[in-house]
Amino acid sequence: MKFTRYFTKDAGQFVWPEMRLVDVTITNVDGTLLFEQKDVEIPKAWSDMAARILAQKYFWGKRGTSKREKSLKQVVNRIVPWYVAQGKKQGYFSTDEDAQIFEDELTYMIVYQYFAFNSPVWFNVGVDSKKQCMVSACYINELQDSMESIFDLAKTEGLIFKDGSGSGVNLSNLRAKG
Repeated sequence: MKFTRYFTKDAGQFVWPEMRLVDVTITNVDGTLLFEQKDVEIPKAWSDMAARILAQKYFWGKRGTSKREKSLKQVVNRIVPWYVAQGKKQGYFSTDEDAQIFEDELTYMIVYQYFAFNSPVWFNVGVDSKKQCMVSACYINELQDSMESIFDLAKTEGLIFKDGSGSGVNLSNLRAKG
């Protein structure tokens, strides 16, 4: 594929916007602490809600350790190069320049919130894992009118949710009450 620059100008010269550090705290309605991470680095223009979602849901690594991500830069630098490498490996780019344009443009669109991946990408791409990362984030499961089907659905749903996806269930096959 050929790529053209739309947002960026110079090859490999992506300039990060002004960044800020925020402390992310999420509490329950009764005030109990659900999540906390200090010194989360995000673009200055990002909302506190965006910081909370990024830090709580999409940072990789065990909380409270130095291995945990703490910046959007780390997340983007985990995900975008993975996609570029996969594109090169599978022959998607016509030239190395096209790969660089793709990398620069994708980085820009994420950082400036023109685009966001679905959750399995944020959770799983760029880590040592065989988990889901490029397929649908939401599945529709069908349920038959039997206990076996109900238990199979519970297992299927657990496996889907384990890697960050979601699902809906078609319940139309269940008998009405009585």
